[in-house]
Amino acid sequence: MLKFVRRLALLLLLVGVAAFVVLGIGALWSLDWSRAHSNAAIELPTEAQVDGTGIVRIDVGEREFRARVAGLHNTGTPVLLLHGFPETSAMWSPLLEPLAAAGHRVVAFDQRGYSPLARPDDVADYEIPHLVGDVLAVADHFGWEQFHLVGHDWGAAVGWVTVLQTRRVLSWSALSIPHTAAFADALAKDPEQQRRSRYFFLFRTPWLPEALFAFNDFSLLKRMYEPMSEAQKAEYVSVLSEPGALTAALNWYRAMNAPQRGATFSARIETPTLFIWGSNDPAVIRVAVDGQRQYFDGPFEAHELNAGHWLMEEAPDQVGPLIVDHIGKVDAPPQPIAPQIEPVLEINPTALEDAVSAP
Repeated sequence: MLKFVRRLALLLLLVGVAAFVVLGIGALWSLDWSRAHSNAAIELPTEAQVDGTGIVRIDVGEREFRARVAGLHNTGTPVLLLHGFPETSAMWSPLLEPLAAAGHRVVAFDQRGYSPLARPDDVADYEIPHLVGDVLAVADHFGWEQFHLVGHDWGAAVGWVTVLQTRRVLSWSALSIPHTAAFADALAKDPEQQRRSRYFFLFRTPWLPEALFAFNDFSLLKRMYEPMSEAQKAEYVSVLSEPGALTAALNWYRAMNAPQRGATFSARIETPTLFIWGSNDPAVIRVAVDGQRQYFDGPFEAHELNAGHWLMEEAPDQVGPLIVDHIGKVDAPPQPIAPQIEPVLEINPTALEDAVSAP
């Protein structure tokens, strides 16, 4: 009996090793070793070489970010857009033109790890302070002392911390991911949120999530992209199919629990905030969404849509106008208060003479 158990265990081990080998070879086979996306990104023009709108590269010194820009010749307030996982700035395509048409200068950049020339190797390079630093570096590159900020998914997580740490943000629009303190509280205490966030553990393991996503020509990743346009799907796969790109994107998860060294800031927010959530979102529950209301000292507006996690793709006709309107209301000059004019007292001359002559 003992010999049978040993043989069975050995057989299972061999099967497991074979499965890992097949998975690894299938994943490596699916990668774009020609690095077509990186080569194209290197050839992109700078924003100074386009007529205010297009796909460009932004040189912030240490790194270069691939970005979509629109309306850079406008004179309105600037807007920065932060994408989430596993997407790029292409997710904001439906919003770029409406914002530019409203007079704004708009930049949506492929964040750290997604931009080929901003893809460091170490997990520590993807800690939140570095990601926030990229947001401010891009704003500095354009000379924007203040700007509106919009973020979805991981872009929302970075945006929340940016708003909490700087007063440079004129308005904040968060999609899908609520205030970080409320989400962390739900993650720590609510079993349903813990169940929905179990994928964190997979994403943080070494090697395995990369292999699963890439295996069989990225079939698992492509299923995640079902609500997206064909152009968006093609770009996302092109970016993440390059060697090292998926690892960089997943390093955001691997670095998520790192302590923010020297970071001391209040969780309270005065910045005018818009929050949009899909009631069918499989990753975020209502407890986390409702729990965030306690953290706002400034204007806060929340909208619940009949949609899932991919709000810009599933409901662009609802999400876009909400964001444009929110930014417009913040930019609108305060209405002057009409002076209160005291009514003029009309005096009857005869009555006045009678009062003066009265004994």
